[in-house]
Amino acid sequence: MKTWIAFWGIVRKDMKAYYLKPPNVSWGLLFPLAWTGMFLIRSGRDTHSLLSVLPGMIALSVLFGTSSMLAVAVTFEKKAKAFERLLLSPIPLVLLMLAKASGAILFGMFNALVPVLLGFWFADLSGADWGMAVPAVLLIAVVSTFLSLLLAILATEVFEVQTLSNFVRFPMIFLCGLFFPVTALPGFLQPVSFMLPLTYGVDILHAAIQGERLLPAALDFAALVGFCLLLFALCLRSINRHWIG
Repeated sequence: MKTWIAFWGIVRKDMKAYYLKPPNVSWGLLFPLAWTGMFLIRSGRDTHSLLSVLPGMIALSVLFGTSSMLAVAVTFEKKAKAFERLLLSPIPLVLLMLAKASGAILFGMFNALVPVLLGFWFADLSGADWGMAVPAVLLIAVVSTFLSLLLAILATEVFEVQTLSNFVRFPMIFLCGLFFPVTALPGFLQPVSFMLPLTYGVDILHAAIQGERLLPAALDFAALVGFCLLLFALCLRSINRHWIG
């Protein structure tokens, strides 16, 4: 019971301390909001055009929300030596990492509400399969969080993590089918797209909202779960190597 109290204490502290930090607001909130507004204005009241870009806007909001949140939380605490104190606390390392990740996951899922609510305002989304979309958003948030945690372990400043993250985030914007199909990419880039976890999450969202899919849903979900487990294992290995071992 004490372990779980500590878990939720870490989650609440991160949410209270870091959600409104300037780097988190600029990259995690304003940047996805600007992209969402740009595509909504471009789409106007054209329902088909809106439905074709809405899955990408949702994924983009989750990706930047989670990665920005964890970059702020981990790097600030590393500079203040607070993270090292957490590592010495009587809580399993796996649970500690999940606690640090949970605040970012919740922030990313909250970010996803912005394009969804705007989408309801501009178009009829009653035909969307939210039973498929919500788990996809959760898995995108989890895999994006673990990916950003892996990058945050290697940096000491927020701008360093943001720079490293941008080397990953911006290619994914263009390679993962967010705003145009993966099949429209040049042939030599399509295999690269299937090596990126966001491709599978966006495919699920397209199937749930637009009714179009590239791969079977079971394969998409299995790939996302596999990426989550792989990235979390790499995070634990990197922490043990750089901070503990």
